[in-house]
Amino acid sequence: MKNLFRSVALVAVISLGTQYVSAQQKIGHVNADEIFQMTAEFKTANEQLRTLNDTKTKELQGMYEEFQKKQTDANEKLRNRSEANKAAVDAELQTLGQDLQSMEQRIQEVQRVAQEDLGKKQQELLTPIQTKVMNAINTVAKEKGYAYVLDTSNGNVLYFQGGEDISADVRSKLGIAANATPATPAVPPAR
Repeated sequence: MKNLFRSVALVAVISLGTQYVSAQQKIGHVNADEIFQMTAEFKTANEQLRTLNDTKTKELQGMYEEFQKKQTDANEKLRNRSEANKAAVDAELQTLGQDLQSMEQRIQEVQRVAQEDLGKKQQELLTPIQTKVMNAINTVAKEKGYAYVLDTSNGNVLYFQGGEDISADVRSKLGIAANATPATPAVPPAR
């Protein structure tokens, strides 16, 4: 019976000790996306992505303008079609129709490749920055003794009260000026 009493007492003491330690854990929060967009590397990557996006867009616009011109030519030939020139115009329209189909397929392929290229470039440029920001968050959390750090930017934190905002410490660790503002992404992030 004494052993049972000692066991229960020991479990109670351990349980209370665990609750006390749990109550002492520090919780912090950070807006990781905002910090990510404040980094110099992000601003450089963003400009590269914007330039690539503009280049691909211009290429596609040129192809689309050529497509529209051929389509206008085909419509004009169709309007000027008569019984006298029916056979010749029909042959031309058939050739133009095949050209238009081919051009449409090329445009779709160029669009697909452009989206893939942008996605790959985005991943190539942004992944190292994300890693750097996460490493800085982890370092600050360890240095300051946080048990948990919540990311308020991703919408998964539905409620928090208290805790300490460690954003300034993370920005400092990354060498970002206190008055820096986030850059607007050139293309939506691929996550």
